[in-house]
Amino acid sequence: MNTSTIDIGYLALAAGYLLLIIPILLILYYRVKLLKSMLVSILRMTVQLLLVGFYLQFIFQLNLWWLNLLWLLVMAGAADLSIIHSAGVTVRKFALPLFVAVLAGTAVPLAFFLSVILQLPYLFEAQYFIPIAGMIMGNCLRASIIGLSDFYRSIYQEEKAYQLLLAQGANLQEAVLPYARRAYHAALNPTIASMATIGLVALPGMMTGIIMGGASPMTAIKYQIAIMIAIFVGTALTVLLSIRLTRRGSFTAYGTLDPAIFTEKPA
Repeated sequence: MNTSTIDIGYLALAAGYLLLIIPILLILYYRVKLLKSMLVSILRMTVQLLLVGFYLQFIFQLNLWWLNLLWLLVMAGAADLSIIHSAGVTVRKFALPLFVAVLAGTAVPLAFFLSVILQLPYLFEAQYFIPIAGMIMGNCLRASIIGLSDFYRSIYQEEKAYQLLLAQGANLQEAVLPYARRAYHAALNPTIASMATIGLVALPGMMTGIIMGGASPMTAIKYQIAIMIAIFVGTALTVLLSIRLTRRGSFTAYGTLDPAIFTEKPA
């Protein structure tokens, strides 16, 4: 088995952009208003990944615990702002609790993965610490957007039903429970569905990358099983903390939802 990964030259990578002709032609033919956003997204993806690639090479060479930890905090901050923007809530009320939720939801399964499953003598080993943290946090981000949006928008859109629960004597914890339960289901369901079909419908990125790196397929499969468990635990914890930690500043003293938490009123 070849134990080295074939490198992609910059000219060959540039040639890969020719594939974009297909979706561009389809967008133009059907007059879908996505061309500008698609081009901007591809440009941002390219610039961001190249910059991160150069920076990660630097981090991997130094392999300092505090620098690796700092990068984790930077990723958590970026995820925090992304969740806030996508969920349509205000930075002032949500920035700190969401940052804590994302960081805790990533750190707990990450520490277990590195210490118990991989049994690394140095837990901040950049080769493992940064990519695994990124995979866990990326999934936590997506789940939090779904869960947070579903929770607060459902309460806003069903205001009369929610207020009826309060009028019947329910406290805040009891009144929000049906909405939290529904939001939790919506946030976790995609990950559960992905786990149920993994390996049959598609080969996931981590497994493919390890195989292309020269490892045996069975080694790649064991890594993938472990990371999927870590991702699911991380998303479950992050969604729970996102709702619980942001709830305190999102309701009035009477238990009603404060509409000022939204940057735009939900439809």
